[in-house]
Order: sequence, then C-alpha cells, then structure tokens
Amino acid sequence: MKITNIKDTEAFFKVVDSCEGRVELVTGEGDRLNLKSKLSQFVSLANIFQTNETIPELELIAYEPDDAKRLLEFMISQ
Repeated sequence: MKITNIKDTEAFFKVVDSCEGRVELVTGEGDRLNLKSKLSQFVSLANIFQTNETIPELELIAYEPDDAKRLLEFMISQ
C-alpha cells in the first residue's frame, strides 16, 4: 500500500507500533525495513527529513488485514 503526505510522524509511528503483525517500509531500492523496530524508524526518519518535514510517500507492507485497516484509517483521519 502507498501512503502519502504524512504530516504527523509521531502519530504515524504510534499507529505502526499498535499493529499486531509486521509492518515493512519498502525503500526505493526494494529493500524492506521492519517499521516496528525503533532503529528502522529512526533511520527512515533521518533519510526522509533530509529533504522536508512531511513524508511525501511511503510504500508499506502490512501482513495482517487489521493492521492494513489501522493504517488506512490513520490516513483517512489525518
């Protein structure tokens, strides 16, 4: 799933942390980072904030249907 224009990164990572299963960020090179890992969250934020404060687009893989629903609800509510 592609997620765009994330302005509240703290709230985004709270949603990721609340997910039951694995949530992965797919990088431009095709690598997958486990976003439930605090280290991966830090690395992804450091790379994103080099260019601007809003996350323009992320490609995520949520392995549990309920987690995909949580992420979708977050995007709708922001």
